[in-house]
Amino acid sequence: MTDTVRPRIDRYLSETGLAARSAKIVPLTGDASDRRYVRILLRDAPSQVLSVYPQAFDVEQLPFANVSRLMAAMPVPVPAILGHSNELGILALQDLGDVTLQAHLGAATRADHAALYRQAVTLIVKMQQRGRELESDRYLPYGIAFDVEKLSWELQFFVKHFLEAYRGASLTASEREALSVELLRIAEELAAEPRVFCHRDYHSRNLMLHDSQLYIIDFQDARMGPDTYDLVSLLRDSYMDFSEREVDELIAFFLALRGVGAGKGAGAEAGIFRRRFDLMALQRNLKALGTFGFQTTTRGNPVYIQYIPRTLAYLRQNVERDSRFARLREILATHVDELR
Repeated sequence: MTDTVRPRIDRYLSETGLAARSAKIVPLTGDASDRRYVRILLRDAPSQVLSVYPQAFDVEQLPFANVSRLMAAMPVPVPAILGHSNELGILALQDLGDVTLQAHLGAATRADHAALYRQAVTLIVKMQQRGRELESDRYLPYGIAFDVEKLSWELQFFVKHFLEAYRGASLTASEREALSVELLRIAEELAAEPRVFCHRDYHSRNLMLHDSQLYIIDFQDARMGPDTYDLVSLLRDSYMDFSEREVDELIAFFLALRGVGAGKGAGAEAGIFRRRFDLMALQRNLKALGTFGFQTTTRGNPVYIQYIPRTLAYLRQNVERDSRFARLREILATHVDELR
């Protein structure tokens, strides 16, 4: 814990009266952000988690608090905000424990695994449907979207931080131009799709199991985007393995919840959705590789290296599935052996 974080935590505990309740501070493992997290153990009350931001904030303008209000209105399960200090840059949250969906599945039965993923898919559908009904400029996600600029930026992030920085690729001018054409085509097609509310990072490490219920965390970057986005994040998760049968079944479950059943034309609609799912998966996995490269080479954080092989396997499976990705694979395979 840095020299500047601990004094702020101590002051927050003192000002809120928690220090007088035999509060004990337990550091928690953080995420890829610049926030720090600690658990506050209390003698006579449930524990709390403090999210410590790098600087002061205005809670009324804080994206996490804004999106939290929206998601609570849906309602979907998110951690309650228990308190805050604008000056100290601290947000106090309900403690959901330490069991992520990823961690729980290591000891789960096949039936439990399937039930939890159906629960996770059901929450996506609810966020999309209620998100449409609650649309308002009061909530930040409705003012930002996965447009061409954002999607292209993420794809170029992959080129810079994974392909060049992490893998040491030296692209020729013609390769760079050809790659840019392929990546822009992906961004334009995805940006043209109708938009729904998207969590933006909906995977097994951002779903917590608490009292047998999945809770959603890390939603402050929510925005509008394709209806495939969160489902792709969940089923092409860099932290989890899925069989194609499991993916197919959960996609079918998602479509059934949305009313796409076995009637006339359902098969064609499902096929179109799967084609859009695969395109979104391509973009999402490239973006994830960019993040892993950035964390490793720029942040000096090697923990994400272990997830690169699985993500590359998803990417290879995707580009092999559909001939529309043949040119992209050809360019990337020159510098990424796993795609040859």
